[in-house]
Amino acid sequence: MAEVYKRLKRELIHKGAVIDYYKDYVQIPNGNVAEWDFIKHKGAAAVVPVTKEGKILMVRQYRNALDRFTLEIPAGGRDSEEEETIVCAARELEEETGYRSENLELLLSLRTTVAFCNEFIDVYVARDLIPSRQHLDEDEYVDVEEHEIDELVKLCYDGVLQDSKTVSAILAYKLKYCS
Repeated sequence: MAEVYKRLKRELIHKGAVIDYYKDYVQIPNGNVAEWDFIKHKGAAAVVPVTKEGKILMVRQYRNALDRFTLEIPAGGRDSEEEETIVCAARELEEETGYRSENLELLLSLRTTVAFCNEFIDVYVARDLIPSRQHLDEDEYVDVEEHEIDELVKLCYDGVLQDSKTVSAILAYKLKYCS
């Protein structure tokens, strides 16, 4: 069926700091041309930091799109499309939590919004945490909290945690390592 869809043109509408917005013109199976929005993102990485006591480090930060604070796993965008996600995950772990790890393992890969965006996030588990210091961006304010995995799972099902990468990562971690 893919051969009956043909992208005719991709037009850059706006180049942003985090995303680029395009208008796509696609010939669809009935011969008509559809106009679809496309958001280009260079990809990201996230990490589930596990303390030696088995607790998960989470970050609480303000999210402008929601106009509220959220509780999430540490994450951030790749510096370039060529940067390996494990390098990005290690950097974001230290930047946001003040811990490093030389023991990162891929947990899962996500596509966040397949209808209009190519963003992907590789999620890692970090163990053997080594105290370091936070390296927050100039406009970033992050509080670090420790939580039990069962508490986080409950927050997912109660609708308190709604960030897709965080919900996916917490449930995947629980299933893979705590069952």
